[in-house]
Amino acid sequence: MMAPTTDTAWSAGNPGDARASLEALRAEIAKAVVGQDPAVTGLVVALLCRGHVLLEGVPGVAKTLLVRALASALDVETKRVQFTPDLMPSDVTGSLVYDTRTAEFSFQPGPVFTNLLLADEINRTPPKTQSSLLEAMEERQVTVDGTPRPLPEPFLVAATQNPVEYEGTYPLPEAQLDRFLLKLTIPLPSRQDEIDVLTRHADGFNPRDLRAAGIRPVAGPADLEAARVAVAKTHVSPEITAYVVDLCRATRESPSLTLGVSPRGATALLATARAWAWLTGRDYVTPDDVKALALPTLRHRVQLRPEAEMEGVTADSVISAILAHVPVPR
Repeated sequence: MMAPTTDTAWSAGNPGDARASLEALRAEIAKAVVGQDPAVTGLVVALLCRGHVLLEGVPGVAKTLLVRALASALDVETKRVQFTPDLMPSDVTGSLVYDTRTAEFSFQPGPVFTNLLLADEINRTPPKTQSSLLEAMEERQVTVDGTPRPLPEPFLVAATQNPVEYEGTYPLPEAQLDRFLLKLTIPLPSRQDEIDVLTRHADGFNPRDLRAAGIRPVAGPADLEAARVAVAKTHVSPEITAYVVDLCRATRESPSLTLGVSPRGATALLATARAWAWLTGRDYVTPDDVKALALPTLRHRVQLRPEAEMEGVTADSVISAILAHVPVPR
């Protein structure tokens, strides 16, 4: 099946066509980004779960390009906020502006009123401005002067950040981190992937002009809605539910952690595993689906003990050890 173009009616109500459109979405993103398949899959899973994504990696590994490619391949409104130390909360959410002609205050919406918000380098702004997204990410609304204003549907925040040990960064508060469905780490490319990147650039690829790279919208809101309806019908057995709970409870008992995964994190893991199962063509969830999404869904919801961190223990290593020891349902 050929991917639809902007002149083609979206595949509302047809889960098979919706899955094909999301596969086409991944293919479009691959035209701009090389070798980051797990991150691309994570973004698609987040779209299916109505969740938000935090992408972390050193400068120059295509974090921003990845989100821009996603925006170009989706038929939705997109806005970008470059987070800087002097950014104010009202620069994100909007504010009341006095109109001298009418002698009244009117609300000027900020860039958060969009379908896909690219929050670029979110940890380069102080926590006060970071927190301006808390209500928007959790409740899909912004309250200004006591009046709640709903955000459009769909709504996704895709934030990028450099590792916190880099100069000029502010760690995201736990409450902010917990509102991200997934934290995707963007590694440095392999040697072959880096060769492919340079070859593309030598052949004329311009990361600032994605339209010239041939990326076009292949999925729209109707596709996402049809896919979400199908994901909601994906069967989850009681054994899988118990497995997710056991994994999350094990993090709360880990001697390496001061903070384990909350019930919200358990709910998120079940949702992402369900979306991944549907993407791979199944109508039921397996333990392998849970394992596949455990790291990106849970790594930002736990907190290491200082002594464990000094010994080189990481959140990923703790979660991986828990996955290896918690009994898997048959």
